[in-house]
Amino acid sequence: MTLKIDIKDNGVAPFEQLRAQISEQARSGRLPVGHRLPTVRGFAEELGLAANTVAKAYRALEADGVIETRGRNGSFVAAAGDAAEQQAAAAAQEYARRVRQLGLDREAARRTVEDALRAAY
Repeated sequence: MTLKIDIKDNGVAPFEQLRAQISEQARSGRLPVGHRLPTVRGFAEELGLAANTVAKAYRALEADGVIETRGRNGSFVAAAGDAAEQQAAAAAQEYARRVRQLGLDREAARRTVEDALRAAY
């Protein structure tokens, strides 16, 4: 695993750089599902970062479904596609519930989603 963390003031916090690079490598397959990540302390030392910085990145990655922590066994790359799809499905269900409460019909709800997707992509 090759990472480059710019600790100079480049406007992006080191934990966010770490989170983004691990996430990108996991989603691209360069870090395969099941790959064991270094320990927080070991990785912090290797990268020249504080242990809390690495721990914060790992917590964010776990919340995103990119990695899973197995207690004392360590942190591993998760099946990110499955987690991302599950989170997207949950968000879609919540959206459908909310627009129905608001009284929008199916076509209006679809147009709203299409507009949001166009803006995001």
